[in-house]
Order: sequence, then C-alpha cells, then structure tokens
Amino acid sequence: MNKLDMQEVTQYVEDHIAVFHEKRLERLHKLKLSNVLKRKNPYLFKAKHTETSEQIVRGIVEAHISSNEETIFGNWLEGLAIFVNQKVYNGRKSGIPSIDLEFDKEGIRYIVTIKSSKNWGNSRQVEKLTADFKTAKKTLRTSNSQLQVVAVNGCCYGVENKTDKGDYFKYCGQEFWTFISGNENLYLEIIEPLGTKAREKNDEFQQLYCQIINKFTKQFSNEFCRENGDIDWEKLVQFNSGKRHG
Repeated sequence: MNKLDMQEVTQYVEDHIAVFHEKRLERLHKLKLSNVLKRKNPYLFKAKHTETSEQIVRGIVEAHISSNEETIFGNWLEGLAIFVNQKVYNGRKSGIPSIDLEFDKEGIRYIVTIKSSKNWGNSRQVEKLTADFKTAKKTLRTSNSQLQVVAVNGCCYGVENKTDKGDYFKYCGQEFWTFISGNENLYLEIIEPLGTKAREKNDEFQQLYCQIINKFTKQFSNEFCRENGDIDWEKLVQFNSGKRHG
C-alpha cells in the first residue's frame, strides 16, 4: 500500500474536469426537440396544467440535462476512483466484462463495479450485477483456484447501512472512497478541486442552454400550437404516441 498524495489527486481533477464540462456541452449541442418530446409523457404535462410552450420545453430540457449529467459525471468519477486506487494499491481497469476495477489487498483480489448513486438500479439490474460478479469470480479462479476473490459494488455518494449483500459488499460515499484509497477523509478532500473553472464553464453552458430554450420554444410553438396560441394537445399526443404507418 502506498500513501495517497493529495497533490496528485488535485492535479488529476484539475487536468480532467474539463472532460466533464465538454461532454455536457456536446450533449446539449446534439439535443433535438423531436427526440426529447418522444421520450416524455405528454399526459403528465396536461395533468400538471402546463399551458405554455416555454414551460414544456424547459421541463423536458432540464429533465434531459439532469439525467445526462448524472451519467456523464458518474463515468468521470469512475475514472477518478481508478486513478486513486492505482496510486495506492496498484489497481487497474479490469479486462473482465462489467467489472470496472481490480486490485489486490492483504492477499485478497477485489473486483469492483462502480456506480454513481446507491440507488442506481432496479431489481433486475441488481440481479445482473450479482450474476456478473459470480461469472467474474469463476473467470479469475480458472487460472488460480486458490485465489480469494471479493466482489464490491462501490457507489460514489450516499450511505448504505447493510454493506454485506451475500454475494458481494456494497460500499457507498465515505466507505467507498476509504476502501479504494485508505484515506477516510478523501470523500471530503476531493470536493474543492472539483470546482476548478466551474464558474467559467457554467457560464458557457448557461449561454447555450438559453439559446436551446429559446430555439425549442419557437419550434414547439410553430409545430404544436394553434393560431390563437393554445397548445394543440391532440397533435402533441399523436406525435408522441400515435401509431406509425409504413
């Protein structure tokens, strides 16, 4: 085990956080109104008494952004976790499908699947995780039958009271960051460098966001509003849910 150098962690964050911001902008640039309208529930908008183009557009764009950012940042945090573990335990990105990280500690081979939030999946996804861990253990023991393998579902934030899940352990938040680094305060120490150039990048993102809202509002009004300005709900529902011909 090597002692974690927080200056190296800070430098990694500052060097790589731009990737997160670039992907946010890239996803927003590629956004199309027709695509997000087809994925959202038009009945919900009507039930919530949503009566303006701008309200609908802002609602679907913000929901899309929130979902995408969670995924993008989750992937970014996975990279940070692997970097930290590599420095401390010589860990590595696993070559086994569905396993993100492998490392050895005190005679045990740990295989880790990294998620963003503790509430990352439904029951079927959890079942698949368990099956993937069993397959990975079998794969590793094929070459070394004496190898002790422990599976871990690591979550970057949150708290999990029951960590022993039977086939694997689930560590969240402070427990996860401590597990991969040996540093109980790492979950606190990484928060400051994450703000590197955040204001500058957010200003750029906000400018594009406003442009998208204005453009989509105009497009929505042209396509789904009557001449008197009312939303044509039947036309919107037909676009979203109508049977496709041909």
